[in-house]
Amino acid sequence: MVRWLQFPLAGVPTFTWTDAFDILVVAFLIYQFLLIIRGRRAAHVLVGLCILAAIYAAAVWLKLEVLRTILATLAPYTAIAIIVMFQSELRRMLARLGRRPFLGISQLERREMSQEILLAITHLSQKKIGALIVVERKIGLRTFVESGVNLDAAISRDLLCAIFHPGGAVHDGAVIIQGDRIASAACFLPLTTNPILVPELGTRHRAGLGITEESDCFSVIVSEESGKISMAAFGEIELDVPLERVEQLLTGRLERRDLQTSTALSQSSAALRAQSFDRP
Repeated sequence: MVRWLQFPLAGVPTFTWTDAFDILVVAFLIYQFLLIIRGRRAAHVLVGLCILAAIYAAAVWLKLEVLRTILATLAPYTAIAIIVMFQSELRRMLARLGRRPFLGISQLERREMSQEILLAITHLSQKKIGALIVVERKIGLRTFVESGVNLDAAISRDLLCAIFHPGGAVHDGAVIIQGDRIASAACFLPLTTNPILVPELGTRHRAGLGITEESDCFSVIVSEESGKISMAAFGEIELDVPLERVEQLLTGRLERRDLQTSTALSQSSAALRAQSFDRP
């Protein structure tokens, strides 16, 4: 009796961790592919291919030789047809895998993101358009993201300039960037309560500084009145900075000790009063 029960299992290979990993990788790739084609015309093409496969299986089972022969003749060309029909979806899937989300943002992506932000800041500064851009780091800003208008869009110069264009629906408030995406616009941020800095700074600057006092993010501010660029990080703010300085902050090459401190700013308060910042 025991031998009879063990006989069907004699030819079954042993299931190992390698087999489990193999199955998980294949499932992950199929899942990513389905996410990419969901809601696109390629999804209907995939359904059509599945129907043809079902028809072929039915032809074999019902012994429909003519139909089976025709489908079997077309089968070798199926791989080429799939590549042609799904070329854009395959490129998109490879690009998504190339982003390596499990390893964070690559240096190349960080530079590209920084360049788009710098181009937008340059344009806004030249046109004297007020702006406040906050870049999230390790501490999440979900509470502040939910206070604004959800975007979840790729970072681009044109989009940032359009967001802060005067008269737009979302030009007031801050833009919050999470990773390589613009998470939200028109966000409300806490204002700094530093008694030394408040008299010298307008609302936009106080908000840009206030958010860095509550998290490890950093912000870039463009004055609406003077067009000057400021940046805040680690609870400190540095005023009227060149673009090279902002690039160092965006690419992570600027450390806390390199920033001008609140003490240094308080010592130069007389000079700050002579400058004009955007006020509410």
